[in-house]
Amino acid sequence: MDKQFILDNLRNIPDYPKPGIQFQDVSTVFKNAQCLSVLSDELYRLYKDKGVTKVVGIESRGFVLGAILAARLGAGFVMCRKPGKLPGMTRKASYMKEYGYDCIELHDDAITNDDVVLIHDDLLATGGSMLAACQLVRSFNPRSVFVNFILELRMEGLQGREALKDEDVSVLLEVSR
Repeated sequence: MDKQFILDNLRNIPDYPKPGIQFQDVSTVFKNAQCLSVLSDELYRLYKDKGVTKVVGIESRGFVLGAILAARLGAGFVMCRKPGKLPGMTRKASYMKEYGYDCIELHDDAITNDDVVLIHDDLLATGGSMLAACQLVRSFNPRSVFVNFILELRMEGLQGREALKDEDVSVLLEVSR
């Protein structure tokens, strides 16, 4: 995978969503068909032999490659959403992120104990949303869980990798700021 090509298509937005945050915007990567294809191919290569039966994408950027990967793997796709967005019975978990608190939910019937689950999101910073997603997924007692990010942001004060130290984590790209 040509990592520099992907990084060259990544946009940094300073002071978003609040002063001091350097937001790494993957929408510029997604709008480039070649980038999307390269990332899709790399994710498929990493997980094609893992027996994944469900891919969980975290709202909202995790939906993009999560759904593409699920289709390529012949797996189901599960949306991990913000509160009130999923109809029916849900399970939820709260978490702290670098600029406040939030909550995510999964449908009560989203995962079975026979599933092998890959949880995907765009960016690892503090690890809060992914840790909450892992707790939700593990509440279903699946056979195994994998965690993947497109990008890991490495900078002082962000301990995302440490927060997920008990998980099987893979990252396609790292950015230090």
